[in-house]
Amino acid sequence: MSVVNAVKKPRETDDVPVPPTLRKSLKNRHIQLIALGGAIGTGLFYGSSESIGLAGPSILLAYLIGGLAIFMIVRALSEMAVEDPKAGAFSYYATRYWSKRAGFISGWNYWFNYVLVAMVELSVVGSFVNYWFPNIPKWVSAVVFLVAIAALNLMGVNKFGEFEFWFAIIKIVAVIAMILGGLYVIIANVPTASGIRASFANWFTIDGGFFPHGLMSRNADGTWTGLMMALVVVMFSFGGTELIGITAGETENPRTTIPKATNGIIWRILVFYIVALGVIMAVVPWSRIDGNSSPFVQIFDSVGVHAAAGILNFVCLTAVMSVYNSGLYANSRMLYSLAKQGNAPAYLGKLSKRGVPVGGVVTSAIIIAIAVVVVFVWPEFAFNYLMSIATIAAAINWTMIMVTELKFRRVVAAGDGPAELKGLKGREALDRIAFKLPFARVTPYVVIAFMALVVVLMCFSASYRIAVYAGIIWLIVLFAAYQLTQVRGGAKQAETQKAE
Repeated sequence: MSVVNAVKKPRETDDVPVPPTLRKSLKNRHIQLIALGGAIGTGLFYGSSESIGLAGPSILLAYLIGGLAIFMIVRALSEMAVEDPKAGAFSYYATRYWSKRAGFISGWNYWFNYVLVAMVELSVVGSFVNYWFPNIPKWVSAVVFLVAIAALNLMGVNKFGEFEFWFAIIKIVAVIAMILGGLYVIIANVPTASGIRASFANWFTIDGGFFPHGLMSRNADGTWTGLMMALVVVMFSFGGTELIGITAGETENPRTTIPKATNGIIWRILVFYIVALGVIMAVVPWSRIDGNSSPFVQIFDSVGVHAAAGILNFVCLTAVMSVYNSGLYANSRMLYSLAKQGNAPAYLGKLSKRGVPVGGVVTSAIIIAIAVVVVFVWPEFAFNYLMSIATIAAAINWTMIMVTELKFRRVVAAGDGPAELKGLKGREALDRIAFKLPFARVTPYVVIAFMALVVVLMCFSASYRIAVYAGIIWLIVLFAAYQLTQVRGGAKQAETQKAE
């Protein structure tokens, strides 16, 4: 018998069972497109009118500032993910480098955030289906897509990655086509619906110029507008970019793939937000972008593509499916991580033979289904109050990532870092971090201060103010829930010891 055969590892067919593990099946192309798709949502196609109305052409600066902040947040997360790639990402890191309570709050906050985001996406999917099939009830469309995407996630992480890859391709092609169409209108001097010649000079010469509302100004009706107020809308349009960190535990080669995907975020924001919106406002005067008609449709109508409304409907349908697909994936891995930390029921930490946390997928899908029912039955409650929690949950999550990064570096410097960093101390340990956060001594504090500013600005907006109040209540609920789990855990431990 050869030495190789004598020491071969047991397989699932041997007498010694091999426990299922998460599969590292996501390839570089999957991660690149997942990261890119996460930064492009239906807001770019339909919702950009709100942010443009607040700041005019200066919205481009808002996206640049907000994009830089989100880039640093994802860089901080990726610094930890490259050294210690784990499912659950920031929840695991918060537990490992901060405290079990921080991991509980971070994980459940993110899970509930994505439940609510998926709730909204599934509640509107019927509207896109009705464009072609007006007789199909909206709830039927919601059920079909909910079940289909849940089934897809149960098939394995490679299937999730493949579908997300193609969802992202569709969105990218649509945005690039919009940019090229707009540039053609500008260069060829194609007549526009407004009668105003398309030109980049329109940023500075029409309806108040580049800063029509200044940094911040109060209108006659008491509402606030300006560049600063637009930052609030802009920041929350970046939700989903942190998905890169969640995928690290199932990525083929995280030490090379994660840095590439992360560094690409900044140019993606430049191209897919700043360039796209810049072209839009060169073709359509910013004051005429009112949300009644998508700028995407207006540009394609200008170049004679009158099927633009149907194309946009298809793109938005795939964008909605992409958000739910990503949300269900992220939530199942978050519940898996929470279970492994002892912050969630143990059944959520079990994997199928395909390496899928079935309990997390099914549980998340059921809760999302209940949330969708709430939207159909009590739409005002769902959109006014539940979505307020989703809004502030993103700010909580991003802030906790930066605090965790500070804790991570302190643990690494103390000699208790992960993998290759373990045992190294001080500057030697910090210098060995493979994918360092730029200006790591000050960046976390700057980003935390920036997020605090965004929360303060939210208080000046009636529609966002309720989110701040909801956030305070939500944090109290999370703290109370953690304490309750600790009391119950202590009681069970005492009963076990007494029985022994």
